[in-house]
Amino acid sequence: MNKRLTFRLIGYVLLVEAALMLVPLIVSLIYGGSDAKAIVVSLAITAAAGGLLTLLKPRNDNLRAREGFAVVALSWILLSFFGALPFFIHGCIPNMADAFFETASGFSTTGSTILTDVEALPKGMLFWRSLTHFVGGMGVLVLSLALLPKMGARSIYLMRAESPGPSTDKLVPRIGKNAKILYLLYVGLTVLMLIALLCTGMSLYDALIHALGTAGTGGFSNYNASIAAFRSPAVEIIVTVFMALFGINFSLYYYVIRGNWKGLLQNSELRVYLIVMVVASVIIGGNLVLQMDYDIPSALRYSFFQVNTVMSTSGFGTADFNLWPQLSRTILVGLMLVGASAGSTGGGMKWIRVQLLCKSMVREIRKTVHPKSVNIVKLDGHTVNENTLAGVHGFFFAYFAVLVIATLLISIDGFSFETNVTAVISALSNIGPGLGMVGPSGNYSGFSDFSTIILSMCMLIGRLEFFPVLMLLAPSAWKAY
Repeated sequence: MNKRLTFRLIGYVLLVEAALMLVPLIVSLIYGGSDAKAIVVSLAITAAAGGLLTLLKPRNDNLRAREGFAVVALSWILLSFFGALPFFIHGCIPNMADAFFETASGFSTTGSTILTDVEALPKGMLFWRSLTHFVGGMGVLVLSLALLPKMGARSIYLMRAESPGPSTDKLVPRIGKNAKILYLLYVGLTVLMLIALLCTGMSLYDALIHALGTAGTGGFSNYNASIAAFRSPAVEIIVTVFMALFGINFSLYYYVIRGNWKGLLQNSELRVYLIVMVVASVIIGGNLVLQMDYDIPSALRYSFFQVNTVMSTSGFGTADFNLWPQLSRTILVGLMLVGASAGSTGGGMKWIRVQLLCKSMVREIRKTVHPKSVNIVKLDGHTVNENTLAGVHGFFFAYFAVLVIATLLISIDGFSFETNVTAVISALSNIGPGLGMVGPSGNYSGFSDFSTIILSMCMLIGRLEFFPVLMLLAPSAWKAY
């Protein structure tokens, strides 16, 4: 591995993080500045660490897949560590393991929290917490490529390692321009949501917090009751619509802007995503009407919101679905596993992988019935190569292997199986709430430091889709060349 190049690129990423801390600093000064000192100290430490790493002089600028994956994995771990400093230094989260968890939850857009009283935090800290969602949603490395296009040659490896989904679509040939297009689409949708929220009478600060959280499909709110605190159907509708939009592959928006409606209409993953969303919402709504005596409008209102928040992996809440009937809870857990679309800001396994896995299963059945037949897997009219299918199979194995191991590890704390397994699913799929102790009305403060670190790493592993982080455990990956 080209270690000097790897750590030099990480240094640039830390400098970007230090620059981002200026935003909550400004917010802090506007609202009184009680947390300004902690932000300034954290900014200085992060900038110093990043600056020192950029002084490393690599022998060459050859960035291979190995270095790309290492840069992404180590960057996200270090971003979470340095991003936790404002909370730790200020004292609003005095335990470093908890502060790391909160920041990893922010950057990974999970939205899980150890805080029992969110509203007690200063304005600057709350804004930094939500800004990590926005930056982590599209990707810190994608932002760095947009701002620093000369980070290194063959930087497609950085995007492939950080972008969710089986593959990364290159909208244009140049990677730096590709990153800028993605961020322009991302910012554009966020601004539209911000304007819509302001039209409901929401304050600028509140609107920014919830627009950033929705855009990154993260779910951090500055209110303990989350979206329910506004008691506004208009706010719920806006958040529901934009959660669904941010759970869609961003490449499709680019196609629409370019007038390529055929690419949108032929996208099978989008159709599956929307059909499942509607069907699941109707079933859960009916379940609430029949078993919990909800009236039909209220049942559909709550079911559509919660299905959207789970499928987009946003994690906002308007109701405690932990109290809903077993059928509704089971459907929501299933949706937690799959999550959003590939190429979106959402987490989970992605619907395109489920489609490919189902098609692979059908192919194996056909081969069993007709051993000599030629069977190929197609998606949207295109043949899927065997390497892609192997990658999908490997991803599913990695997901459930980490799920089992992590659940066993955090079981040391003695909580219920429902709490443990849904906490890990929530972390790996970047959802936020689970069931039991970690339901929408609960939090993760009851876990030990050991379990908190395990869940923090699960959030980062899930956000980077396993292999970049797991690669760090392979001794051969670190050998010099």
